[in-house]
Amino acid sequence: MKNYKIKREDIKRLIDVSGECIATDKITVEGSKIGYMYRENPSNEYDTGWRFFAGDENVEYTNNPDNFEVYDLNTICNYDEDIIPYLIKPIGTKLERNGGEFKEVE
Repeated sequence: MKNYKIKREDIKRLIDVSGECIATDKITVEGSKIGYMYRENPSNEYDTGWRFFAGDENVEYTNNPDNFEVYDLNTICNYDEDIIPYLIKPIGTKLERNGGEFKEVE
């Protein structure tokens, strides 16, 4: 059982968009800010395609599926509201936090 930094009852509605995304435990359990995010083709009708990382996960960490969960996109916005303006970006977008802002990367 994971001990999340934000309790379910403390999640606020921050966006009108609904759908799922994937995030690492570094964000939701350890409380790190999102440092890297990308949008890929959705895997199902509920998936937004967004994937969120703290940015310091190593290969061993990312190869372990237990370090990831599927979340409602709004839930991840509660962990880091800085991502909200970028959620309209198209599939194929890759963003990395550079200082306080996200910048597109290759």
